Amino acid sequence: MRPASGAAIPLLPPDRSRPVSVLIIDDSAVMRRLIRAALATDRRLLVVGEAADPIEARGKIKALNPDVLTLDVEMPRMNGLEFLERLMRLRPMPVVMVSSLTMTGSAAAIEALSLGAIDCVGKPSDPRETCSFGDIAERIIAAAGARLRTAGSRPHSVSDTPYSPDGRVVLIGASTGGVEALDTVLGGFPANCPPTLIAQHMPAPFLASFARRLNDRIRPSLCLARDGQTIGPGEIVLAPGGTTHLELTSTSPVRCRIVEAANAAGHRPSVDVLFRSARHSASSVLAVLLTGMGRDGAEGMAELRRAGARTLVQDKESSVVWGMPRVALELGAAEDVVPLTGMARAILSRCGTTPRT
Repeated sequence: MRPASGAAIPLLPPDRSRPVSVLIIDDSAVMRRLIRAALATDRRLLVVGEAADPIEARGKIKALNPDVLTLDVEMPRMNGLEFLERLMRLRPMPVVMVSSLTMTGSAAAIEALSLGAIDCVGKPSDPRETCSFGDIAERIIAAAGARLRTAGSRPHSVSDTPYSPDGRVVLIGASTGGVEALDTVLGGFPANCPPTLIAQHMPAPFLASFARRLNDRIRPSLCLARDGQTIGPGEIVLAPGGTTHLELTSTSPVRCRIVEAANAAGHRPSVDVLFRSARHSASSVLAVLLTGMGRDGAEGMAELRRAGARTLVQDKESSVVWGMPRVALELGAAEDVVPLTGMARAILSRCGTTPRT
């Protein structure tokens, strides 16, 4: 039976007394070797097999029963997205996409996340650069314990009842599982939503594709943030990432800044950087932490709350990976814990007159 669209399927973490088993699916022997090499140094992982295309992979999934798949997008005999759609419909399991950072590859990666893949990593531009895979091992381990989701839910309908924002600025941080989470939250925003700034952990090309996809699916306008840009009601900006972070420099008017800087909390863009930049205007800010592994944003949220900001975190049951929200809750940073389906309304109710249903 196919799970309901967008429904969470509880997935027990693998037995920690044994390594997480991984099946690598990629038509390039060089890329399979690179992925294997990137995982070989982590004793928590065990590559149990490789497949050159989805047809070969089907037999190996049955025979090897891996905990996690890594999956390429462009392959012979069957496209990776077509294979992923069938897999999530017939035998849901954790998948980490390994995609090129081209425009086509990045758009496909975002589509894969909407189909149910847990995470995406970019292929190194130079096949000799194994280190370009970055934290692929951590991402695979997180995927093994994540909550599976099938095809992403469409944006929630919003009421036509007039909404009146009160001038508060919304800051949102997300990581693993953020594609569906942001799609759901922003899909519940009216056309004149509060000014909103978002930091989502992704490679820069993925973020550009994600911004285009979101802008086509929601009522407010959304774009990648530009240095010095001012935004008002009905406008949302997404941190462009790459070598930069997004900061809020003022709330009257709402103005953002793009800064070149090293990783913070292990990430660019960093949620902590975004949150901490708003301490000067904390009383005019609502900070939100959505699904994601790690702790980025938790300490920044705690600082914001102590300075007078309102704060919300996504609940465990609806999070793909309950890492960042959990740490924020442990630090006392969260004012309220909210399920994903109620997050848009919770945000709007704290930033103006909530539309009636």
